[in-house]
Amino acid sequence: MSEESQYSEHPGGWIEWFCAHEDHQFLCEVDDDFIRDPFNQIGIKGKFNFFIEAISMILQPTSPEDQDLEDERFLEVYQEASDIYGLLHARFIFTSKGSAIMRERFLQGKFGHCPRIYCEKQNVIPIGLCEDLKTARIKVFCPRCEEVYMPKKKCADIDGAYFGKSFPQFLLMTYPDLHPKFQLLPDTQIQVDFEPTLFGFKIAGKQGSKIKKFEQSFLCNHSITQPNIQPIEQNILQQEQKQYRIQKQQQQEQLNQELNQQSQDQNKEQKQKKKNKKKHKQ
Repeated sequence: MSEESQYSEHPGGWIEWFCAHEDHQFLCEVDDDFIRDPFNQIGIKGKFNFFIEAISMILQPTSPEDQDLEDERFLEVYQEASDIYGLLHARFIFTSKGSAIMRERFLQGKFGHCPRIYCEKQNVIPIGLCEDLKTARIKVFCPRCEEVYMPKKKCADIDGAYFGKSFPQFLLMTYPDLHPKFQLLPDTQIQVDFEPTLFGFKIAGKQGSKIKKFEQSFLCNHSITQPNIQPIEQNILQQEQKQYRIQKQQQQEQLNQELNQQSQDQNKEQKQKKKNKKKHKQ
């Protein structure tokens, strides 16, 4: 390895080196004790072939060297170590220390801002749309418009499972001061919904913000249908019972027809046998 290693600037170990990657800027450094705790490894160990080796790699006090990254065996373990660290990271950020770290990073805007104009560069929170690995990449959640977006920053190597679906809501519930309504300053412009106008006049037939229209229709439908949930369920149950009774009746009628047909066939056979006997005697 050359004296000027590309990893020499991260002497703190594998975790610091891993989190310092440009694509891993959303990740925080998980404590060694948290990684070693067998309780935190429950449900993770059985998913990987090189779990013990990967944990040892994660806890290394030194960062990898150039020659390590040229070893195929090392790269196989490294891939599993990355996913194991990510799943442990998804659990660590739900602890008091992990959530405090993420809170500070959120306030500093480390995760980026909402691309929606009327959200006024609201800070966003990382979110995964699936808890399973290799299913969905990391996204960001805006607590103001409550929509999910692709992150602007480079996060190509971050799996959504490294954060999970519940983290944004957990962070907002743990720290209510993070909610946008607590962040408005006295000179902050009040949030308004966009309405299309022409020379200052509202355009006929244009409703403006589709988000607002969707929210209003959802609330309206919810308020109308909520009291009727029980009658609707009762009607569905009654219809199913009626269909069941009709089906049973049809099955019974079909069975009766089959029995009658069998009885008729038997009678015909008996009559035919009697005729055959008479002919034979004659």
